[in-house]
Amino acid sequence: MADLADGESVEMQGSGRTPYVLKNVGGVFSCSCPAWRNQSVAIERRTCKHLRKLRGDSAETERVGRVDPCVRPSPVAVEGRESQEPPLLLAHAWENDLDLSGWWMSEKLDGVRAYWDGSRFLSRQGNEFHVPDWFCRGLPHFPLDGELWMERMSFQQTVSIVRRQDKSDHWQKIRYLVFDAPQHAEPFEGRLALIADLMKTTGLPHVQAHEHQLCRGLEHLQTELQRVEAVGGEGLMLRQPGSLYEVGRSNTLLKVKTFHDAEAVVVDHVAGKGRHKGRLGALVVHLADGTEFSVGTGFSDKERETPPPVGSTITFRYQELSTGGVPRFPSFVRLCSAGSQLVAGKKPKSPAGSGKIAVTSTAAGAAPTASTKSSIANDGTAALGGAKRYFEFVEGNSSKFWEVSVAGADVIVRFGRIGTQGQSQTKSFPSLDRAQQHADRLITEKQDKGYVEQTGTAE
Repeated sequence: MADLADGESVEMQGSGRTPYVLKNVGGVFSCSCPAWRNQSVAIERRTCKHLRKLRGDSAETERVGRVDPCVRPSPVAVEGRESQEPPLLLAHAWENDLDLSGWWMSEKLDGVRAYWDGSRFLSRQGNEFHVPDWFCRGLPHFPLDGELWMERMSFQQTVSIVRRQDKSDHWQKIRYLVFDAPQHAEPFEGRLALIADLMKTTGLPHVQAHEHQLCRGLEHLQTELQRVEAVGGEGLMLRQPGSLYEVGRSNTLLKVKTFHDAEAVVVDHVAGKGRHKGRLGALVVHLADGTEFSVGTGFSDKERETPPPVGSTITFRYQELSTGGVPRFPSFVRLCSAGSQLVAGKKPKSPAGSGKIAVTSTAAGAAPTASTKSSIANDGTAALGGAKRYFEFVEGNSSKFWEVSVAGADVIVRFGRIGTQGQSQTKSFPSLDRAQQHADRLITEKQDKGYVEQTGTAE
């Protein structure tokens, strides 16, 4: 792990535009992030996820002891005082690049996030909810993280109730579903047990533990997602087993949105690399409107040995569309029956729509148009031009690659699970200098996250 000598400082990119500054001054390590600044303990006893990422968990634990990974913020605004956001754990979207077997799975609630600080309920922005006294009576004097929730498909009604200032009787319809205890420095399983014991002790009918279950694999995940969707839910949340509560966005908490199925025509095969060498790495496919992309996950070993032929139609699964209309995180589902053909002009809809694609059954599989060229070279690398820099991140169940190159004023990024072709994204800039600056910044961000450059390696 990297470390800071006395007097040194280093920048680390967070979720915002401006990077945080980490310093060592006389053995006192600091970070400019809100999570470090808002702690109420002595400065020499403070830590945060950025310092832990830089120095390692063991080094930070040895330095400060087993302290709370997040502490209470300064008082929230009341009667003119400046508000302070509570130290909440926030989720990343699951990118279909991580095996979620063994993770804790729960329904993604369509309510209002609420942080109980031991005396009052706070919103994500640090605003105090005007909650009736009876609703708070019996709650513990330590923080809880949860959701003010009414019922599925009632988000607007919930918001209209919890934003009122008259502490109305409408609060009788609201429940507080608890899914974490932020200031308890125990693994997630220990915090779940604490919440369960708390529910037995308090016995409050309107305060309940949010139900979690262990994910048994992708099929279980998809089944549960379909069940939740069928009853009006909006998705799933997955918690990494054994994880601590981290302030800010963390890969220990992932949100899984509804999958959407669509069909596409195979136009090329990409040779596999690594453990898939000698067999299929990814399919290059076309939508009916000519949109081209790669599908590199979801295949069995047998399907990689004998992949769907060029000209055939496949069903793939995705979560949402990019701003350019390309399916994000596509995964192979099946080879369509002979005779299935895409309707010209049809393309996947945004998840905001129906999430379905209209297809009809006609004679032969659609062939790609002559004017459209594959963006994948025969050697299995993206035919993008410019020197590529390739990085890998391997930790626990995560095994990901990331590659970047500059072609003219375009920055091309390719990423995904190691052993797959992954997917590509392109961003254009006014000049080559601007493109290079952007690429350099992305490289720094990835290195800060633990990605290691692999010289002479191309996924």
